Amino acid sequence: MSNLQPILLIEDDLVDVMTVKRGFKELGVLNTLHVSQNGEEALIYLDNAKNSLPCVILLDINMPKMNGHEFLQVLNQHTVFKNIPVIMLTSSKEQQDVDNSFDQGISGYILKPVNYKEFLSSIQVLSSFWTLK
Repeated sequence: MSNLQPILLIEDDLVDVMTVKRGFKELGVLNTLHVSQNGEEALIYLDNAKNSLPCVILLDINMPKMNGHEFLQVLNQHTVFKNIPVIMLTSSKEQQDVDNSFDQGISGYILKPVNYKEFLSSIQVLSSFWTLK
């Protein structure tokens, strides 16, 4: 078992989850990846004292139950969780989503590229920035 902090991926699209897993494997990212399908599940994970806090949260915007913006509102109210870097990993190119995300304190905004090689490049930048491996 790795003693690296886990990465929390909040994503409801199984194809995108598989793409992230494949990309992390290909890049040699050693951190455990925990997947939550929406903001509510992610908050349950974070609230469980048995779980290590993630080194970074990868967050989609459009999800059922609690979307990415709603999740950020709750996260930012928590004294410990609000210090976890959050990267929006989304297909939304809407300027309002970008602006709202940065207003809520995210650390980065990555568009989900349609092309896998572009996606891999985006994840590689993330990996080297936070030294995930």
